[in-house]
Amino acid sequence: MEKPLKYAVFGAGSWATAIVKMLCENLDEIGWYMRSVYTKEHLLKEQHNPNYLSSVEFHLEQLKISNDINEIAAFADVLIFAIPSAFMHSELEKLNIDISKKIIVSAVKGIMPESGLLVGEHFHDVYNIPFENIAVIAGPCHAEEVALERLSYLTISCADTGKAKSIAKNLSSDYIKTKVNDDVVGVEYAVMLKNIYAIAAGIAHGLGYGDNFQSVLMSNSIREMKRFIKKMHKMKRNINNSAYLGDLLVTGYSIFSRNRMFGNMIGKGYTVKSAQMEMSMVAEGYYATKSAHLLNEKNKSKTKLPIINAVYEVLYENKDPKKVFKKLTEKLD
Repeated sequence: MEKPLKYAVFGAGSWATAIVKMLCENLDEIGWYMRSVYTKEHLLKEQHNPNYLSSVEFHLEQLKISNDINEIAAFADVLIFAIPSAFMHSELEKLNIDISKKIIVSAVKGIMPESGLLVGEHFHDVYNIPFENIAVIAGPCHAEEVALERLSYLTISCADTGKAKSIAKNLSSDYIKTKVNDDVVGVEYAVMLKNIYAIAAGIAHGLGYGDNFQSVLMSNSIREMKRFIKKMHKMKRNINNSAYLGDLLVTGYSIFSRNRMFGNMIGKGYTVKSAQMEMSMVAEGYYATKSAHLLNEKNKSKTKLPIINAVYEVLYENKDPKKVFKKLTEKLD
């Protein structure tokens, strides 16, 4: 009989904390890497993360917590990364053990800004991880609702659907329903893009646009997402499935969406820097906007991306959101 695979989560934010909670429903021991010594010490003493989802109490006997990324990487067979994309490179540089035989799961909602690579592509190119050992976690699923044990849905994507089903089983519970697919690249791009569209929804709300416009914006967003992903990775997929459209809708509409919150602040007149300083969490869509824009610019035949371009103009070219979105309204249908 094969030994069960050991799991570990890398990161200490809200999504990492939620994933650890899900795994605790099914596994006796989970590795957990966190950079902060303070967070580790507090968790070991008080049984909860002091910064995120602090209502979630953990049974410490289930957790192997360390500030040493190599210790946790060596401990586990399945490594789930939930570190913000802006900090992934610096954290991965600390790795000095061979992880080429591990199963890598990306719960990162963005791409590597240094290279423009998807997280899965980065692990394949730099750490020699076979593509069949790379998986992606997508929603629609907010960490805050996981903490409240409200019914949520996950899609696990992997070229090896057997591995996807195994990962999905260990994340499932009474309040977590899981599905699997094999569209790893498409799901990774969708997870990145939905945060940009959520920023657009937030900017629109901050500017005073109402529900009618928001529905048009979301309708155009899913079609724009479909064009972008098809250009990057052509395969048969149903863009209306929950990993794409569902995740987009919850991120664009939910009060828990940090990207929508960030966009709302921009629409109300905050500068990018002041909005980032006021938020305690990272808005992945800020970095994703630049990455998506650059990826499209590199293509010989550019894809029509009016929403992404509008968000890019506001965030990176310091253009007036009011004027940019007035022009955007003429490009939507």
